[in-house]
Amino acid sequence: MSRVISKILPEKAENDYKGYKVAKITFLIIIIVTIIRSLIHFLAPDGGAESIATIDLNIEGGDIIVGIFALWGASQLLLAIVFLIIFFRYNNLIPFMYVLIIIEYTMRIVVGMIKPFEITGIAPGAIGNYIIIPLAIIMLILSILQPNKKI
Repeated sequence: MSRVISKILPEKAENDYKGYKVAKITFLIIIIVTIIRSLIHFLAPDGGAESIATIDLNIEGGDIIVGIFALWGASQLLLAIVFLIIFFRYNNLIPFMYVLIIIEYTMRIVVGMIKPFEITGIAPGAIGNYIIIPLAIIMLILSILQPNKKI
């Protein structure tokens, strides 16, 4: 168990990824999606709230929802920058990034359950939450394992 933890939280952040390549490539795809999603929330006139998340903005406080989506986009962009740094400079931290992804997307589902809000359709992100968690768990395992070696 301590070997698994040391692979998730190594003593030194280095550029010596030893896991399966598919987990590293999948992490890059997640980075790209995170950048695109963050820029939409940050730059779109409605922050993607109505056009993507199907939230009716024709209500009192609709402009506040747009502002919150823009702030969320800024936070996602910051996270994407951290992901990029990990990918290119400290990629032995990729397993830890998968742990953070699992926690973040699980929290999105939990927040959606305890603080539901009315939408007019199904947002792609709502579906993606249920896809990314099992994918990230599999990629976490593959990022910890070394090809042709035991844990």
